[in-house]
Amino acid sequence: MYMVINLLSNAAAASGTTAASGTPAANPLGGWTSYIFLGGILVLMYFLLIRPQRKRQKEEQAVRDSLQVGDEIITIGGLSGKVVSIKDDSFVLETGSDKNKIRMMKWAIQENLTAPKPEKQPLFGRKKKTEDDSAK
Repeated sequence: MYMVINLLSNAAAASGTTAASGTPAANPLGGWTSYIFLGGILVLMYFLLIRPQRKRQKEEQAVRDSLQVGDEIITIGGLSGKVVSIKDDSFVLETGSDKNKIRMMKWAIQENLTAPKPEKQPLFGRKKKTEDDSAK
């Protein structure tokens, strides 16, 4: 990344020379162009990488916190079953018809099949009308 900024600043300096004297012309922004460019890259990285990851982590934590006895879940290892008991950071999963019980950590939950899924809001525009809305 430093190389890209260096190349851009060298190209700007080379194009800013005057033909008569060969001295570089004054840059109206001074040396701040590289800092502005770097700040723009950091802001872009925040919105493309860090913010979505934090949102995903919050959603996963909400699934773990809403876990209740009797929920059907799937773990990250592919095991599926019913939650029999819950402790602080672990739970007991009952799998199969022979009622095998496995103690697992809450961070191993991938999906809760019995929890209601929240409606996703559209990015732009209005919310789509449903049959309930049209009946009113």
